[in-house]
Amino acid sequence: MPMEATIEFLTRALLLLGSFFSFVYGPMVQHPVAPTVIPHTQFVLSEVKILAVGDMLFDRSLRRIAEQNGDYLFACTDVLFTQADFAVGNLEGPITATSSQSQGSVVGRPENYIFTFPTNTARLLAAHHFGAVNIGNNHIGNFRYDGIASTREYLTAAGVGYFGGVGGEEPVARADYKGIKLSFVSYNEFGGAPPEDVAQKVSVEREAGRVVVVYAHWGDEYSTSTTRLRPVAELFAGAGASVVIGSHPHVVLGHEYIGQTLVYYSLGNFIFDQYWDEAVSHGLAILLHLFSDGTVSADEYPVVLTPDGRTCPAVQAELGTAILQGVP
Repeated sequence: MPMEATIEFLTRALLLLGSFFSFVYGPMVQHPVAPTVIPHTQFVLSEVKILAVGDMLFDRSLRRIAEQNGDYLFACTDVLFTQADFAVGNLEGPITATSSQSQGSVVGRPENYIFTFPTNTARLLAAHHFGAVNIGNNHIGNFRYDGIASTREYLTAAGVGYFGGVGGEEPVARADYKGIKLSFVSYNEFGGAPPEDVAQKVSVEREAGRVVVVYAHWGDEYSTSTTRLRPVAELFAGAGASVVIGSHPHVVLGHEYIGQTLVYYSLGNFIFDQYWDEAVSHGLAILLHLFSDGTVSADEYPVVLTPDGRTCPAVQAELGTAILQGVP
């Protein structure tokens, strides 16, 4: 066999042999292969923390403090406000430049229940991180529509939002915070829109992708019954509200979930001059955790209204009483 033929034969044989081993044992030389990257997106819910409180009064026996040093009223509770992104509560009366009728009045007389708050009230609320207040209640019209208009002007100038009112003029307060679209809606049993109309507002806001908080001024003063309130709460829950918060009874009522909706039937008093028994002098503040998917949870902080005008966390108030009484 010629030399050239012999070399060609051996070359082909080696190639065939290499193909055989490659087929059986794999390639003779391993080339590094980049690992496969599996796309993975971790969905993290956004969260807003809102401190929600009950009824707030800045007239009658509290007016002098509110005018001269309103910060004193909040001196004990600032620790609660610092935990939240902002606060919201029920403003139980108008802000006007009119002189007070209730300050110094006799309990039981008509003027004892006519409220107007000092003109520095809005700035006081802003200083303590109130992002919005409910003005849909039975006292907001104490100085008629001029008083409501004045309240809105002072709140707007201080940068505090508002929602609710009377007579069909009940705006919704909206805020986009940490990527969460929030809407605050008022239900005012005393001169506001009927619950069906409020439920329609809730539905519109929810369908727009917003997380809805309803403040409901409802019920009977000093009554602990929620029997007639629950159907209204169910209506708002069915419309898509994430939270329903009640005010007006001036006492703390129960709470529950209706479906995914958290309902507090009444938070009781927060800033008020009622001290005659524990039911009215003890309120509840709640730290709401609102998430971008509409779910909600809450931390509860019982508070005590003290006769010197301050509202204090219950633990702090009890400790102060124990010290005064000489209890170790």
